[in-house]
Amino acid sequence: MPREKGTLVFDIETIPDIPRAKRLYGLTNLDDAEAFEALKNIRRQESGGSDFFRHHLHRIVCISVVLRIGDTIRVWSLGEEDGDEADIIRRFFSAIDKYDLTLVSWNGSGFDLPVLHYRAMLHQISAPMYWEMGDHYKDFRYNNYINRFHLRHVDLMDVLSMYQARAAQPLDQIASFLGFPGKMGMDGSQVYDQFLSGQLPAIRHYCETDVLNTWLVYLRFQLLRGEMFRPDHEREIELVRELLTTSPKPHLQEFLSAWNAAQETHD
Repeated sequence: MPREKGTLVFDIETIPDIPRAKRLYGLTNLDDAEAFEALKNIRRQESGGSDFFRHHLHRIVCISVVLRIGDTIRVWSLGEEDGDEADIIRRFFSAIDKYDLTLVSWNGSGFDLPVLHYRAMLHQISAPMYWEMGDHYKDFRYNNYINRFHLRHVDLMDVLSMYQARAAQPLDQIASFLGFPGKMGMDGSQVYDQFLSGQLPAIRHYCETDVLNTWLVYLRFQLLRGEMFRPDHEREIELVRELLTTSPKPHLQEFLSAWNAAQETHD
């Protein structure tokens, strides 16, 4: 039976996996706060200046998505707030098994998906449709999630920059540049502190606004490609506005207000 087609925009939020990093670097004699500082120093020496942890040492605490399928659009964060990492990752890959999805991200090829790969292996999670490259379904040979230049996964940052690191731009700037809200509430550098202070709901809300920005940029990209004409684009925009207007969630209402304000000042 054919799987229903849809589009899934996704974004992950992570924190350092301090317990595993301590074991890998022989720092088990330190408490987590001491280890965090030591690990940042080690990482700066390894990288030549950046203290950004290696991909496999990022623990996923949130995956937020926009799902556009059939006549509906939804935005939410996978799993329960107190759900574990394995459950969140399993839900993400099970959606790809269930539906015929185009994945959309901003820097998903450079960060989100590699992190998901390593962490899924850690938790012994299977993702057969995600990893399909034509061995069982021939059409995946020519369009799969893994090939950088296929469009079953659209990394907007990668495509729009022509795969040139020097031309890559941050989502916040591109979203604001196009008249969308951009970052709201926090940025990725603040997630760990927010997590330590028990603010996981705020992290999930922030991540949901990020995927909304990404979806709006993707709609403009589809217009640019000629895959969507102006009337279709306007209908999709109205569908997003209807979602936000009818939502009881304060952070989505704030996103709508910020979007309205951004449009008033956008040329």
